Amino acid sequence: MKKYIAEFIGTCVLVILGCGTAMLVGCNVDGSTGYILTALAFGLVIVGMAYCIGNISGCHINPAVSLGVLISGGMSIKDFIGYVISQCLGALAGAGLLKAIFTLGDVEDKTGGLGSNGFAGVNGSAAAAFLVEVILTFIFVLTILGVTSKKAGHGSFGGLIIGLTLTLVHIFGIGLTGTSVNPARSIGPAIVAAISGNTEPLSAVWVFILAPLVGAALAALIYRALAGKEEA
Repeated sequence: MKKYIAEFIGTCVLVILGCGTAMLVGCNVDGSTGYILTALAFGLVIVGMAYCIGNISGCHINPAVSLGVLISGGMSIKDFIGYVISQCLGALAGAGLLKAIFTLGDVEDKTGGLGSNGFAGVNGSAAAAFLVEVILTFIFVLTILGVTSKKAGHGSFGGLIIGLTLTLVHIFGIGLTGTSVNPARSIGPAIVAAISGNTEPLSAVWVFILAPLVGAALAALIYRALAGKEEA
């Protein structure tokens, strides 16, 4: 149960600080600082949470990461289900808290949808968005599996490496899809936005659930083939 609580808290923090930063500063690709600030926010949250709850749950805070670990043999199906439920509930709680903060404080949400993901950057193409998310999640999860493998030897730098990688995929992906690579991070804001009357993010959320899971599964299978079962 402690692992599930840690995953709930970690995912909640990720949504509050990552999506919340996007809501405050915006994510325009015209050279504004909001773009890079949002990328850094998501990456730095992972760094902080890795050193905070990593020793409790492994700090997945992402169903795609949990799927990669499951396929690699690093967790049981029971724990996988518990992690995913906790992560999705944490994301919902984070999005709900953001909605409360921005409503009570009468603060403008510059994303228009609680930092939700969408297809605007790829001219409305679900296929292009799907491909972007598969590729970015593949890179992210492959990095995590390599960094956390038994023979990686990165020691205390693992959390920093993973956080920087998440920053990197956000730098590329924000202008295209808003960068999900995390089904829970997309589900929470989309549902709360829909409750608030904006159903557009919810209609697109299937891409940001399925594509990261496909990317994570591919990363796990390929890493396992390359590194060998005993090192995955």
